Amino acid sequence: MRWTSPRKPISATGYWGLAALGLLLPLALWWLLALSAWVDPVFLPGPPKVLARVAQWLAEDDLLADIAISTGRVVAGWALSALIALPLGLLIGTWRFVQALLEPLTDFIRYMPAVAFVPLVMLWVGIDEGAKVAIIFIGTFFQMVLMVAEDVRRVPMAQIEAAQTMGASTVEVVEKVILPSAKPALLDTLRVTMGWAWTYLVVAELVAANSGLGYSILKAQRFLQTDKIFAGILLIGLIGLAIDQLFRLAHRKAFPWLYLRH
Repeated sequence: MRWTSPRKPISATGYWGLAALGLLLPLALWWLLALSAWVDPVFLPGPPKVLARVAQWLAEDDLLADIAISTGRVVAGWALSALIALPLGLLIGTWRFVQALLEPLTDFIRYMPAVAFVPLVMLWVGIDEGAKVAIIFIGTFFQMVLMVAEDVRRVPMAQIEAAQTMGASTVEVVEKVILPSAKPALLDTLRVTMGWAWTYLVVAELVAANSGLGYSILKAQRFLQTDKIFAGILLIGLIGLAIDQLFRLAHRKAFPWLYLRH
């Protein structure tokens, strides 16, 4: 069959039909499970109850402000990571002596859980917005550095040697060979790490927050408002999905030759 052949393209209609099925099937199963008598509604509220909670949150509890605040924190932490990780990863991926100096340390730190840094961040940065951004930064930065370095290392050595044979300087090799060749992978790395940044939101909003989606989820937990917990989780997922699709669109626009059908 055509669809089962590796990497064979499918029509846009087929793709979006399967995407809708992949999203709606779990929703239908959740709804059926919530309607059954197997699970207490306190622990598993149905989609209508969660949707009603979203409407109440929007009307009474300033949902849009919570979304804006959380999005700002995530984007700030992720952007700060990218600002430092991109050049650092470029250095590690281009020069072996920089790799030997910095990659083992980065590998070591990336295994440390970001939540463990919360007490230190509160001591060093305080409990204002900077602390929340710092947690998201810690959660994404070290992974991003290593991914960027790997993207740069994937540039074929033959391209670098060809440029050097033609008399290109080190700076020209980096600017005109390594960076252009690595750009598609780098944009994908930024997309993936944006997803990671969102996963650290609830941890970040443990730090003396009084607003935001993560804070609302934690507050709802204290009062056993399971429907609001579900609403917050689903909203984070929807926002993340929207941002991910924007990244994918940007990738298609920036590198259209990668999407040509053969």
